Amino acid sequence: MPTNGVAGILLAAGTSTRMGRNKMLLDLGGETVLHRAARCAIDGGLSPLIVVLGSQAERAEQELGGLECQVVRNPHFESGITSSMHCGLAALPTTTAAAMVLLADMPFVTADMISEMVRRYQQTAALLVISDYEGVNAPPMLYDKRLFGELQATHGERCGRQVVQRHRDQAEVLRWPASALADLDVPEDYERLTHAG
Repeated sequence: MPTNGVAGILLAAGTSTRMGRNKMLLDLGGETVLHRAARCAIDGGLSPLIVVLGSQAERAEQELGGLECQVVRNPHFESGITSSMHCGLAALPTTTAAAMVLLADMPFVTADMISEMVRRYQQTAALLVISDYEGVNAPPMLYDKRLFGELQATHGERCGRQVVQRHRDQAEVLRWPASALADLDVPEDYERLTHAG
């Protein structure tokens, strides 16, 4: 379906080596980490939502049942996050105006944060809308289609961050609390999250 809006690229292909098990399948309040991330992206207004899977892709895809999203499998997921972003970009409709790149293992990124970034983009048509967590730049990051070619041509780890640094003076910045930056990397992160409050 043609779109002139903001698409989402949800990166969920990693091997979860440090967690010791697939963190996308961990339970958070009655839904998996992956389902929660995809639901927030959709609720935040991203359409279409491209979900890039890799490790245990078949099992992970089952967790997306009932959600309006398109699954893309990255056959080279073990090479790192950049290859997954490239897969997501390649799957976007040609009429996409902008794309937001999100990490599925950041459970404190909310639909409200996502929709606020979309709103800022629509108001300003900025080249970039970036997230700032009390001085730390991290996803979600929203890229105008004028940057898609540059993102595809960039290699190595943190290629999105390289593009952000090159165009920072053209970016809109939304500031979030540092607590929203927390991610799931090791078992202690999951324990802390499930026992919070």
